[in-house]
Amino acid sequence: MFKGVLAELQKNLRLLPGVGEKTAQRLAMHLITQEKELSLRLAESISAAVNAMKKCSVCHILTEVDPCIYCSDYKRDQTKICVVENSQDVYLIDNTHEYNGRYFVLGGLISPLDGISPKDIFIHELLETINSGEIEEVILALNPSAEGESTINYLAAALKKYMVKVTRLSTGIPFGGDIGYSSPVTLSNAFKRRFSV
Repeated sequence: MFKGVLAELQKNLRLLPGVGEKTAQRLAMHLITQEKELSLRLAESISAAVNAMKKCSVCHILTEVDPCIYCSDYKRDQTKICVVENSQDVYLIDNTHEYNGRYFVLGGLISPLDGISPKDIFIHELLETINSGEIEEVILALNPSAEGESTINYLAAALKKYMVKVTRLSTGIPFGGDIGYSSPVTLSNAFKRRFSV
């Protein structure tokens, strides 16, 4: 449908998560039909954010300052470390106000089908951090997917030689969920992780 620079804009908008062809067309048209200043301000803020963000040298979260606000906050519990897949997970967990320890971003999950092995993510750096001796509990806050489970199993085995407690987030039937619509894996996890009432 589109040609030239508009087609290029649509193609690039499709790179965003959850944006299909029709949505990319609508976004492209919106960006070029609104006041130029608004679209250019959006482009400038994207450019500024991309250029300003870097990985924290301690936990690997995307940050403007190094070390990040979490690693430089010594009021946080230095004996606990929450291991996540990406930076967005840190913000989601921290917004719950249920956790006040350290974080560590793996930068991905083990996925042999996609050619991602333990050496392709920050597992070695995580083990070095734990080897420092301060950490008493490692919380594996990874998605309950095939890749997440592979990574959890790998880390659980690798952490056995350290004197740390290893925990993971609970999985199972969500509140408001229906057993009839739950997969066998979800039901299995719900039974394995049941607790007293």
